[in-house]
Amino acid sequence: MWEVTKLTSDHKLGEGLIVSKTVTLPRLNRLSPSLESTALKIMEESGELAQAIGKLRGLSGERQRLEEDEAMQMVAQELVDVAQTAVTMMFVLEEQYGIDLEAILKEHITKLRLKGYCD
Repeated sequence: MWEVTKLTSDHKLGEGLIVSKTVTLPRLNRLSPSLESTALKIMEESGELAQAIGKLRGLSGERQRLEEDEAMQMVAQELVDVAQTAVTMMFVLEEQYGIDLEAILKEHITKLRLKGYCD
């Protein structure tokens, strides 16, 4: 079953700073990923993200840097590829290993709050 990709942002600047982003990505139903193949794919996509950032900063060893707008589009595209692959791994953990990701996400948010990273 396909879910519509949804990206929402809530911003309230000033005294009560509230910033959140919700990204809904589909389960890739034409793949049969394993934990190992998905982990390798995350590394591949992360490398492509790093390469895009390198092109922006002129760190890729290439003579010509990309213009900032073009490079930032590439960075954003590669970041979404990383996110999609991470979501795929979440499905693998839930479906193949019985991991309760809702509980893990709640623990993660609690940890971030305890460290003072968010309210």
